Amino acid sequence: MMSQRRGIHLDQSELLCKKGCGFYGNTAWQGLCSKCWREENQREKQKQIQEDWALAERLQREEEEAYANRQQRTQSQPSITPFSKFEERKTKEKSSKVNTVTKFFIPSAKTPPKKDGGPFDTQSSPSPSSSVGRHSSVDSDHATREFIDFLKPLKSGREIFKQCRAFTESMVYKRDMGADELSECVQDFYQNLSERLQTQFKGSSDHVENIMDEVEKYMMTRLYKEVFCPETTDDEKKDLAIQKRIRALHWVTIEMLCVPVDEEIPEVSDSVVKAITDVIEMDSKRVPKDKLACITRCSKHIFNAIKVSKKEAASADDFLPTLIYIVLKANPPRLQSNIQYITRFCNPSRLMTGEDGYYFTNLCCAVAFIEKLDGQSLNLSSEEFELYMSGQASPHWPQATGASSCSPGNTALSQVHKRLDLLTGLGERQERVMEKARQLESDLIDWTDEVEQKVQTVLETGETSAAPSAIDSENVENELLPPPLQPQVFAG
Repeated sequence: MMSQRRGIHLDQSELLCKKGCGFYGNTAWQGLCSKCWREENQREKQKQIQEDWALAERLQREEEEAYANRQQRTQSQPSITPFSKFEERKTKEKSSKVNTVTKFFIPSAKTPPKKDGGPFDTQSSPSPSSSVGRHSSVDSDHATREFIDFLKPLKSGREIFKQCRAFTESMVYKRDMGADELSECVQDFYQNLSERLQTQFKGSSDHVENIMDEVEKYMMTRLYKEVFCPETTDDEKKDLAIQKRIRALHWVTIEMLCVPVDEEIPEVSDSVVKAITDVIEMDSKRVPKDKLACITRCSKHIFNAIKVSKKEAASADDFLPTLIYIVLKANPPRLQSNIQYITRFCNPSRLMTGEDGYYFTNLCCAVAFIEKLDGQSLNLSSEEFELYMSGQASPHWPQATGASSCSPGNTALSQVHKRLDLLTGLGERQERVMEKARQLESDLIDWTDEVEQKVQTVLETGETSAAPSAIDSENVENELLPPPLQPQVFAG
């Protein structure tokens, strides 16, 4: 049994951050948790900035040295330029160089104009007409009203709403930024706001988490169309690739994945259908928290299906193969885009700890496993795996035994295979009949040619002038008659 699971077994330690901080890691973060990934990125960016500054300073020194050398050569020669104008030109050139280097390191992102109005003024929206239509949608307006109602009892509610509204408006002007930069802006805002709330509500982490959940809901509902699957990424290409991959793996069965689920049990079948529905429903949600909730519900249905089938609590080794099976059956729309969206814009604390983080990490592992699935993982030879993937063959499902052998899906599939075999046999029989007909046609042509040749020979020899005897006449008639047709027996 262990040899069968070697391809899909996943040690629980592999779900944790590679830095050993104890939080859940993620394949999108190269196995790191959100905290360690941000720290690693900050170090890399700081190192790059220092290198750029050093390069800029070196280039500026070289320019100043070259300018000084030119100045010395100019002073050694007679000049018609007054000294005061020369000094003015020198100062202007040095100032221009310094400003050029400084501008190189200052971000050029536009900032939205500030608008006057009350802190809860929901009419102050960005100027671009394309974003006005998005932000005036029903979902955005509903999220805004809910956010305001949630913040009204809080003493600092006005300030929180003002900051969130200003940030969402500023993000519209950053649509040309890369997805990682957009994610960093949002995550920085989450972190700064969370730290201020922790200071304000000391000893009430649950209250802070509730506020951050509402902040995420408000912001991401308004920014969804701006940051979900942006054009600057290859998320759409990855979606099509994983969708095509899952379609090619339609032949994978429960037995191949060692899934301990008996779909003949009505309760189990119902849980499987609900799990598939939940993972498909993930794409219809806008807020990362709501998408995670779909994954969590799907996982709980899986655990229930395993528990009912085995009549005991499910283990992690049972859960991952079953999750892979559910993903293969569901083929969720825009799977990679949804995973990347959650990774980039979800409240990081939700992904690093808790059941949401655990189930999401398992989903990422399931998708990675599907992308790398091979024959060895399913206990198949490489030849069999390639035949199944190309559609040239299909695995033989058990008919008389097995928990899922009599299920409606397998029964229908068995009937399809029987009819395909029947059509193949009929095609072979038709080919044999056509071959016999072609052979008979060839024999008739040969016989006709032979008769004509004999008649022509008789006419040429002139033997027809004498009356033939009865025996000779009978022989001639026999020669001219076609050979008797023998009954043909066709095989099959």
